Formats: sequence, structure tokens, C-alpha cells
Amino acid sequence: MHNIHDQRLLIIDFGSQYTQLIARRVRECGVYCEIHPFDLPEGFITEFAPRGVILSGGPETVTEGSTPRLPQAVLELGVPVLGICYGMQTLAEQLGGQVQSSEQREFGHASILAAEPSTLIAALGAVGDKDTDVWMSHGDKVTQLPPGFVVTAATAGAPIAAMEDPQRHLYGVQFHPEVTHTAAGEALLKTFARDICACEGDWTPANIIEDAIERVRAQVGDDHVVLGLSGGVDSSVVAALLARAIGNQLTCIFVDNGLLRLNERDEVEAAFGPESGIGNALPLKIKTVHAEAEFMSKLAGLDDPEDKRKAIGNTFIDVFEREASALDGVKWLAQGTIYPDVIESAASKFGKAHVIKSHHNVGGLPERMALGLVEPLRELFKDEVRQIGLHLGLPRSLVFRHPFPGPGLGVRILGEIQPEYAQVLRQADAIFIDELRTADLYDQVSQAFAVYLPVKSVGVVGDARRYEHVIALRAVETIDFMTARSARLPYEFIERVANRIINEVAAVSRVVYDVSSKPPATIEWE
Repeated sequence: MHNIHDQRLLIIDFGSQYTQLIARRVRECGVYCEIHPFDLPEGFITEFAPRGVILSGGPETVTEGSTPRLPQAVLELGVPVLGICYGMQTLAEQLGGQVQSSEQREFGHASILAAEPSTLIAALGAVGDKDTDVWMSHGDKVTQLPPGFVVTAATAGAPIAAMEDPQRHLYGVQFHPEVTHTAAGEALLKTFARDICACEGDWTPANIIEDAIERVRAQVGDDHVVLGLSGGVDSSVVAALLARAIGNQLTCIFVDNGLLRLNERDEVEAAFGPESGIGNALPLKIKTVHAEAEFMSKLAGLDDPEDKRKAIGNTFIDVFEREASALDGVKWLAQGTIYPDVIESAASKFGKAHVIKSHHNVGGLPERMALGLVEPLRELFKDEVRQIGLHLGLPRSLVFRHPFPGPGLGVRILGEIQPEYAQVLRQADAIFIDELRTADLYDQVSQAFAVYLPVKSVGVVGDARRYEHVIALRAVETIDFMTARSARLPYEFIERVANRIINEVAAVSRVVYDVSSKPPATIEWE
């Protein structure tokens, strides 16, 4: 089999909020792709040698001269090109067509009809008189085709909703096939990636794992590797992957900082223990560090969120470095860096470009540790990380866990942190999550947790008054965590959770539910 990176697509980013979504959809078709900014060096494009190129949308307008344009080197490659929204407009304008501002912005669902026979548009199901739903989001439109192009689809608001030059394999669509609102958008992207660009679809979990194992073995040889295992998805998948690749050359350090969820340490040890189903490279060597007292002493008296974050982060570095230094022969540090970490916004003259940056010290670990970095997930999106986690045998409950912040419960205890507050919050949070799972609601929300408020309220339990703290419940629904709305959980469910918390956790007198959206609120309270 050829290298799974050889058949690849290049995605040129013009600043669309959907650019990462395009890449994820292409990879779901089994085709490797990378995102790079529109102003990348032309020599890189030739060297990258993609099978095809996709141009993202963007917030600018091609009707102004100083806005982003398609690098000429893309057109000189002679490979298929698909322009989406702004990508279609700049393709049209640069090849001799015309683009004008629309009198009215077209946003939302639109019904599309095929104009000329097109393999690409047929993939949407728009054939003959049959229309299909697509998602529009644009203020400009192509008003005159470039030479060699034909109109392949139209909507009521966009007479040129899709165009193509079949001889040169150049395509443009005004709508967004990457979003779920476009009924058969995935089929369109699959047709482009697999059929038009002739990619075989080798980007699969099994092949990704095999490739990563080979590369890790080539990188570290017989050396030893240390990994900070947190119980989160990324570090757990790295641990499982490295266990498969290098077995007992890996040592995991699990730091119990006193701010973990209920039974977290036991769950992690069980997931990687002798009874786990990950394979004969396990059980892992896990060194558990009981550091609650050390963390709590550093947090005493702190109530500012930023001060608490710094204290937790710095203490983790101290503890991890101390424990790693005590291991013999360690030359490599493994990290769970993933692709969205690597694509980082950078200031260009447009403010929209991206740069690729090496995420040394993602976990804040000091350079004085002088260890090489092993980052086997740095090409992968989160959904891909989860798929290979399942493929490696990690339990579904771990792979699909909700996100948990680095400082742990430290940012969910408002005000000063005390061990007894952490214990109360752990219990309340566990009740909430337990009830979500029981009601089959856990996987329907993106993130759910409890917050310990530095507010006391009066309650009555039996015949006695109780003056205790308040717990807030937070559950959100989101696709990308950039925006989120509060989950519409059934009222009876919230009431049941509240009753359990107040009855089972003596130090709580009241439970409230947070209905704030992001923005203006954030998902976490601190």
C-alpha cells in the first residue's frame, strides 16, 4: 500500500469559520488533507503536490482589490480545484469572470436546481427537475462566467449557484457543502475527493494507527518515553497508541491533584489495567502521584481565577518534572497535541491567515527538561482521535467523555479552593453525570458539569434549618465550542438531579440551573 499521506488534498483557507469543517468532511471520505493559508509560499504548493485543491469561503469581498486571492501556483498544478463561496468568487474573478455585490445577502436554506449535467451537482441529488436543499451564506455573487465555464446549478437568489470548466476540472459552488444544513453535501465532497481527484480512500482508523506506530518506532528507537496521563481523551489515546508501538518503553505519570472528578484515578487505572481490551502491549506502566496536599497548600488563600490557574499549572509542572526526572533513561516527552492546536491564528495583513506552529510546551512543561517531543495525534481532528481510540480498544465511556479543563475542578470552585469544597463538588457532579447517563441524555449534550458557588443559602432538611452552599448545574449543546446554548433538559430531570444532590450531599442547600448562552457567557464559569 502507498503512504496514506501521498494521496492528499490541499485546503486553502480564506478565513471561513467552516474551514476546519471542510477538512473534517474530506477526511471522513477517507482522504487526507491539510489546511494552509491563502498567502502561503508558492513553492510550498508545488512541493506539497496535492491531488486536488479546495478553496474555503471567507468574510472578505473580491469586489475590493486588496482582499485575499488564490495563489497562481494552484492553477498551474493542473489538478482539480473546488471553490466554495468566496473560493468560487475569487476563482471566477481571477479567471476573467465578474463578481458583484448582491442587493440582498442570501443566508440560510435555498433550493437548488441543476442547470447543465454535472457529476458534482448530481451527487447532491439535484438531477433534472429534482431540487435539493443547500445552505447559503454570501453577500456577493458571480454575475459573469469566466471563459470555458458553464452554469451547473441555480437558486432563486443566485442564477450562478454552481459553475464548472469540465476540461480543466475547475469547479465552483456558491453554497456550503461542508455544513449539515446542505442535504447531501458530504456526497458532493466525496465525489470531488474520491472520483474527480482519484483518491482511493486509505485514510482509515486502521491505516492511521499503523502509520503512527511505524513513525513512533522510527522516531524513538529503543529510547524511553514519558507521558502525562490525565484521563482525558487525547492523552488516553496517545497512551494506548504508544503502548501498541513501544510497549514497556513508555511510562505514564498520573498526577492526582485533588481536583479530579469522582473515582477518576480508579477509572484510568481500570481502562489501562490488565483486564482492559487494548491489546497485549498492556498493562501500561502508570506511576500515580498523590499530590493533593501539595496543590492545596499552593492554592491556600487564592480566590482570583487567573491566580488559581497559574498556581495549578506551575505546581503540575513541578510535580511532573520531579517525577519524570526520577525515571531512568527517558529521552522523549509524549503529548496529546491535535491538529486544531497546530493550526493557530496569526496576525497577517488580513488577520485571517493561519500559521503552523510547533506546540512545544502545550502543557506548559519547561524546556529545561530537554526532552524530544512525540506527538502522534498532531495531524488528527478530535473526531478522528475518538475513532482511533475506539479502534485501539479504549472504552466508549472514556473516548466520548465530555471535555474537562486542565485545572480540573479548580475552575469550577468559585473563590478560594478548599479540599472539602472539592469533595462536595465531586459528589454533586457525579450525581449529575450519573443521572444524565441513566436518562440517556449524556451523549445528547456536549458538556455538562456542576459548579460550586461561594454563596450560602438557607434550606430546611427535616425539622432543621441548614445554611449551606449552592451548586449550579451547567449543560450545553455546541458543535465547535466557539458558540453554545444551554441544553434544554427536561424540567423533571433537573428537579430529580437537584433533589438527589440536596438529599445526598449534606453541604448543599440549593441547586440552580444555568441557562446562559455563549456568547455572552462562557461555557466554564471561570
